[in-house]
Amino acid sequence: MTRPNQRSSQRSNARVAASKGMAFTKSPVLAVRLPDWRSRLVLFVLFVAFAALGIRAVWLQGVSTQFLQKQGKSRYERTLELPATRGRILDRNGAVLASSLPVRAVWAIPEDVLDSPPEKIRALAKLLEMPEADLRKKLDSDRTFVYLKRQVEMPIIAEIEKLKIEGIDTRKEYKRFYPQGEVMTHLVGFTNVEDKGQEGMELQHQKTLMGVPGSRRVIKDRLGHIAEDLGMFREPHQGRDLTLSVDSKLQYIAFTSIKNAVEKFEAKAGAAVVLDVHTGEVLALANYPTYNPNDRSKLTGEQLRNRVITDTFEPGSTIKPITIALGLETGRIKPDTVFDNNPGWMTVTGKRIRDTHNYGVQTVSGIIQKSSNLGAVKVAQLIPQQEMWEMYTKLGFGQAPRYGFPGAAAGRVRPWKTWKPIEYANMAFGHGLSVSLLQMARSYMIFARNGDIIPLSFLKVDEQPVGQQVISPKTAAQVRTMMESVVGPEGTASKAQVAGYRIGGKTGTAEKIVNGRYSRTNNIGYFAGIGPMSNPRFVIAVMVDDPRGALRTGGSVAAPTAADLFANALRAANVPPDSSITDIIIPEVPLEESM
Repeated sequence: MTRPNQRSSQRSNARVAASKGMAFTKSPVLAVRLPDWRSRLVLFVLFVAFAALGIRAVWLQGVSTQFLQKQGKSRYERTLELPATRGRILDRNGAVLASSLPVRAVWAIPEDVLDSPPEKIRALAKLLEMPEADLRKKLDSDRTFVYLKRQVEMPIIAEIEKLKIEGIDTRKEYKRFYPQGEVMTHLVGFTNVEDKGQEGMELQHQKTLMGVPGSRRVIKDRLGHIAEDLGMFREPHQGRDLTLSVDSKLQYIAFTSIKNAVEKFEAKAGAAVVLDVHTGEVLALANYPTYNPNDRSKLTGEQLRNRVITDTFEPGSTIKPITIALGLETGRIKPDTVFDNNPGWMTVTGKRIRDTHNYGVQTVSGIIQKSSNLGAVKVAQLIPQQEMWEMYTKLGFGQAPRYGFPGAAAGRVRPWKTWKPIEYANMAFGHGLSVSLLQMARSYMIFARNGDIIPLSFLKVDEQPVGQQVISPKTAAQVRTMMESVVGPEGTASKAQVAGYRIGGKTGTAEKIVNGRYSRTNNIGYFAGIGPMSNPRFVIAVMVDDPRGALRTGGSVAAPTAADLFANALRAANVPPDSSITDIIIPEVPLEESM
């Protein structure tokens, strides 16, 4: 039996043993025995884990520092583009034809905007002029950034900001404005929502006008607000202004004349161009139908077409002065050379060519005045085909234009070696080749400039251009005399007469090709002329496409349109009158040119 003193001594001995690292019991039931390899394994695993963490720390803080910093910055630093102001487009007198107005692009963080009250989203849709369903469709996106509308005007932006919708912000941009609207649009063109030129001079001189945008670095918070400005990164360079050759007054006159002609003669379309004889500058270029470049929501292809430059057609009788000029220049004919055109028709390799009337015996001057197809063919038959082709080439027919205008058509003149006799005969009076209205107007410069031709320019010219001599001054003067007789009581262009001014020119009527065949009911009427004849200042060409009224030929529709344009243009330019004739005599039944 154990006494109390003995039990107390045992407990004391156990505590002493435990304090010395000895097991607190010798009982085999309570003893814990672990294999030595397990403890070593745990120790090794812990060592490997800590080593891996150390290596990872060294990798992140040493080797990958730049990469991680870059990734971090990409999540809060942003580069904001600072748009450059697009240069203005001016007319030759400094009138503004195109300028840029400050506007805003409205963008959103969809997740934040959708948390806004429904009435605010409804109000936003109304201000952006879009159905609420369309707005919500744009916001229903996984993207963190979405444009809601571009080029929103500043008064609307002020109303949007009053809504205080989280996740809505704006970006500065510019919107192009065209003060003269539909009058000047085919020349000036327009830009898209990105402020990039799409048509006309806006497209041709995109690099000059657009400038170079700048940028700056900022820090943005989660909502897209700028938290810190890190300073300017690159200054924007504003676009340069562009001064065109066009005169706004003459442009309005040309546009009004051609618009009235299309409406009066129930035509499909019309076009007109005015050239400066001395500099080759394009002073006016008008098309109808047209469109408003400030609102292109209903723009159609017919409205967009620049018929002066991009459309080509058979020039018809307007080519006859060129045929006659080549005959005179080569000495094969003289103004009083006589041709017998009885009985009013002839055959070339089995194909019949006719005049609208039997003019009988005619001089070369009479051929131009009466617009005889037979006379033009007989003159051309005296000229080798190669010489005629070279003449067309010098005038730019069938050649790639160098006007500095996008989409300018080259027309078509086939190589002379492929011409068949009937094809050459048809070319003598304007069939079988194609030109643009601008090419036709330019070709008449050789008559207005004493035989030389100069480049055309859509930009204001400061120095006189150097011309290329095509025909002699003598030949040019002879043809001018013939062309003046055309614009007289006995010519085909009697309706082109202008009180107080001597005008010369040539009418033309060409049948349009419909379904691969010439149509008797669809045609184009032209007039190309010079004025005033005593000291030529302008070359004007007019086209009236597919007139549907009772009057359809060039002498009936294009000539009076050109007369109206000449009269107003000469007076607007303060060109002194060179004729004392104020009473215009027009026959009751004007002479019509042969088609």
